[in-house]
Amino acid sequence: MKKFFQKIDFKRSVIAPGLVLFTTLFLLNTISTSRFFRIDLTDNNIFSLSTSSKSVIKDVDDLLTMKVYFSDDLPGEYANNRRYLQDILEEYAAISKGKIKFEFASQEKLEEEAQKSGIAPLQLQVIENDKVEVKRVLMGMVILFEDKKEVLPVIQTTTGLEYEITTKIKKLVEINKPTVGIAQLDGQAEQYQNIQNVLRQRYDVRVIKLNDAVPVDIQAILMGGISDSLTTNENKNLSEFMNRGGNIFIAQNRIKTNLQIQQAFPIESDIFSILEEYGFSIEANLVTDKICGRVNVQQQMGPIRMNVPMEYPLLPIVRNFNADEPIVSGLEQMQLIFPSEIKQDSSSIGQVRFTPLFFTSEQSGELKGTFNLSPDPKQNPFMRIFNKSNQVLGARTELVNSLGALNQVILVSDSEFMADNGGGRSPENHIFILNSVDYLIGDQDLIALRSREITSRPLQDISDGSKRTWKWANIITPCLLIIGFGLIRMRRQKSRSDVLEELYG
Repeated sequence: MKKFFQKIDFKRSVIAPGLVLFTTLFLLNTISTSRFFRIDLTDNNIFSLSTSSKSVIKDVDDLLTMKVYFSDDLPGEYANNRRYLQDILEEYAAISKGKIKFEFASQEKLEEEAQKSGIAPLQLQVIENDKVEVKRVLMGMVILFEDKKEVLPVIQTTTGLEYEITTKIKKLVEINKPTVGIAQLDGQAEQYQNIQNVLRQRYDVRVIKLNDAVPVDIQAILMGGISDSLTTNENKNLSEFMNRGGNIFIAQNRIKTNLQIQQAFPIESDIFSILEEYGFSIEANLVTDKICGRVNVQQQMGPIRMNVPMEYPLLPIVRNFNADEPIVSGLEQMQLIFPSEIKQDSSSIGQVRFTPLFFTSEQSGELKGTFNLSPDPKQNPFMRIFNKSNQVLGARTELVNSLGALNQVILVSDSEFMADNGGGRSPENHIFILNSVDYLIGDQDLIALRSREITSRPLQDISDGSKRTWKWANIITPCLLIIGFGLIRMRRQKSRSDVLEELYG
């Protein structure tokens, strides 16, 4: 053997590099089985588990099994979903250090097993052999932990998939599920069905009447806009809840509006005195913003009267968030309806910690005194005077009350922010409310994860001067590039001609 190695010329032989390569690959493979890492260059690292998911995985103290039911013959776009799901489940399993396992169910008796787990087949239209066919496919997953299970019956998109899986895991391993209450005032609870359904994904949700004492297991209360004063009992029970360290999310503006009859008037209620105790002052105005939603306005187009969409500054679209606040971290926009400006109550300075959450744009304004709600710019030019900026529309405060308990209050100056016929229809608003409730009850695991799943990418508003600059840059730059390329080519041809003249001239 010794003579064999002596005969080998290692400088010229491929054996030495082969041995080095084999040893390197063996060591890397050995290390990778115990240490998982991934290089993710995507926006928001959407192909890697977030710190929120990793935090939830740490709470898994027993074997958790994920069984995936995916058909083999999926159409192309859904086959990508299967690959993404397998990648992300491998990461869950690797980070859990053996406590989370997953498996793809065998294709034999796949549909029968899936239906036993609560997953029904889907019927998809696909084009095969130049014909439209209907296929029955399975795309679901069941998560098992101890004697409990959670089902994802349909996985048709990868958007929000990590959030869904992590939420299901947290629900399974959580021992005491938090309880939140939605205050029923003037029959308002019927208006908040969308929000109740969203909140039930994470919490036990109870509709409560403030005329009765708030149950001791309620950790936070959500209140919609109030247009009248609280009764004596409602005020007393709310005070008792706050005295024992309760927290509130409240949607409340200062002006009651009716777009149908285009009238508005200030709200007279003791709710504003209560809010002042916690550091809030709501201005008696309506905020306007150049970045806004639209309403349909009937206009005469020749002989026909048509609905024409028109920008309506009283429906501001919020894109300006406090970057230092976890509640709004990662949010890109929210829709508000007839909000008022929020300021810190002057008497609370030094006693209450006041933190703005989101603001109007740099081009915003206000209506005050007389409220003309007409969306027509000819009838209502004052609505489009944008002489203010960064008006606070959402804020939170912290206060240690007289009994030594910490109170946290989050205020949005839009009375319809949670309502089904208002902001309660907006997915971005749902995320903000969920983040707020998590923050109020002290459970912030899922806040960052929700925000990274947002897929809206609103275009940034730029000034008219910037628009003109970019317009001319787009026109002139290609011309300059073509001229420059032509000059360089002419110079090269001239240099080549000069060389040929010297050689053959």
